[in-house]
Amino acid sequence: MISAEAANKSITKNGRSRRILIFFGGVIGHFIWWDVLMGRVPLVRNWVRQSRPERFRRWARRFRVLAVDMGGVMIKLGQFFSSRVDVLPPEITDELQGLQDEVPPEAWPDIQAVLRAELGTSNGRFARIEEEPLAAASLGQAHRAWLPPNEPGKTLGESVVVKVQRPFIEQIVRTDMSALKVVARWTMYYPPISRRADVPALMEEFGATLWEELDYVSEADNAERFAEMYAGSEEIIIPAVYREHSTARVIVLEDVEAIKITDTEAMAAAGIDPKLVAERLLETYFLQIFKEGFFHADPHPGNLFVRPYPESIWDPSEPRQFWLVFIDFGMVGRVPDLMGDNLRKVLVSVTQRDAQQITEAYNDMGFFLPNADLDRITEAQNKVLDRIWGRNLLELARPDPQEMQELGFEFRDLLFEFPFQVPQDFIYLGRCLGMVSGLVSLLDPEINPWYQIEKFGQELIQSQDVREFSVEAAWQLVRPYLSTPIRVQKLLATVEKGRLQVQSVPDRETLRRLDRIEKRLGQIAWSIFGAAGMISAALFYLFRRKGE
Repeated sequence: MISAEAANKSITKNGRSRRILIFFGGVIGHFIWWDVLMGRVPLVRNWVRQSRPERFRRWARRFRVLAVDMGGVMIKLGQFFSSRVDVLPPEITDELQGLQDEVPPEAWPDIQAVLRAELGTSNGRFARIEEEPLAAASLGQAHRAWLPPNEPGKTLGESVVVKVQRPFIEQIVRTDMSALKVVARWTMYYPPISRRADVPALMEEFGATLWEELDYVSEADNAERFAEMYAGSEEIIIPAVYREHSTARVIVLEDVEAIKITDTEAMAAAGIDPKLVAERLLETYFLQIFKEGFFHADPHPGNLFVRPYPESIWDPSEPRQFWLVFIDFGMVGRVPDLMGDNLRKVLVSVTQRDAQQITEAYNDMGFFLPNADLDRITEAQNKVLDRIWGRNLLELARPDPQEMQELGFEFRDLLFEFPFQVPQDFIYLGRCLGMVSGLVSLLDPEINPWYQIEKFGQELIQSQDVREFSVEAAWQLVRPYLSTPIRVQKLLATVEKGRLQVQSVPDRETLRRLDRIEKRLGQIAWSIFGAAGMISAALFYLFRRKGE
């Protein structure tokens, strides 16, 4: 095995930094020429706008080829981009989705060299280890193995998963991050970006997360904390950690692989209702984020499984019960106290449909630029709340272009000024919920996320987490909103605001037109945080805005 110094020289010789800088320099130059400069020329302005999706798709394809060739951080960055459906167009995110499963594995001799360096000879530790990896990720890969047997006469003991870092991944991360920090500084010269995000700080956070993922001792700590959270649970399984076989670059975990969470056919064959899996997944993340303040931040399909209850305790006349299985705890999220308090405030305010309180919570979290018109933002949030409340995920995920155009016209001043920014602490929480939303919509497109909002909102109101409310006063305040039909609520709200108008009964044709308009309004899909950060942290990134 070559030395770290030799590896550094090899990485430098291969020109990783130069390739990164040239690629992103080309992206930035292309954007400046076409979208900033040529986009203002009357004769070609329309063509520039119409050609944008294909140009984005072409650059995303080039990045994908580069990432697969370079591996390491570039694949991780591509996976991060593919999940940012909140800020990136579908032409980019769709093209990069394949990077979740396109990571080429390291050769077994190289992985074996890492195992020897970390554990010494593996003969005494494992009775057998498979050379073909179970999964290959950007920073490491996993192999199935068996511990020595505890009982005489057996050749294999307990099945485990051995997760091993890629050779010289630390040197690769250090080199790539140095180049990406230069790119981050370049982006700050563009005022629309620099006013709304500290890209170098975000890149620092991205790098810190990478280094945390590379510390398998920290991952073992995370796994054990989740195990404590779900000790004795009849719904969640967390694999045990074998500390005696683990180091900073190798971690050995209990083998808990089961049905992949996206394999709905296998679930159906096992008697499991995917809709119940969607409900449990959503509820589990609400609990992790709003109650524990500690959540699994990388819920892609390779890290989540469904294990059916044994047939011996299953009544075939009922949907089969199951455990939700989590693996891979290298990327976890922690909700700071201030953000957690405001997230809970948002959830309670959404339950009460109090746009003013929602705006205040967002402002405290740093979602708005200085001098933002908070009254106007509150007005917009009221409008959006009225239109999307009670809609299921399928309806939320299919925006009506005409409706989006109407809302955009009504609040064109906000869209023009765009007084919004994404706080640094929120990046990975938003990414996580975006990935969860994708899984939930796959399992049950018609799931009603408002049920979870109301459920957790009531619990928070009645708990000590919201100390400004007494239980009785809070319940009296929120009960009408939970029990009154949506149309009656809107009518009462209109009367209270002095906006009730009485008109003559329209003719039949007008009624039909109004009915069609109402149906369109019923299909409104507005990104709940998106550009305006409008509704609830609980639903952040719960759907992508197609067709905008």
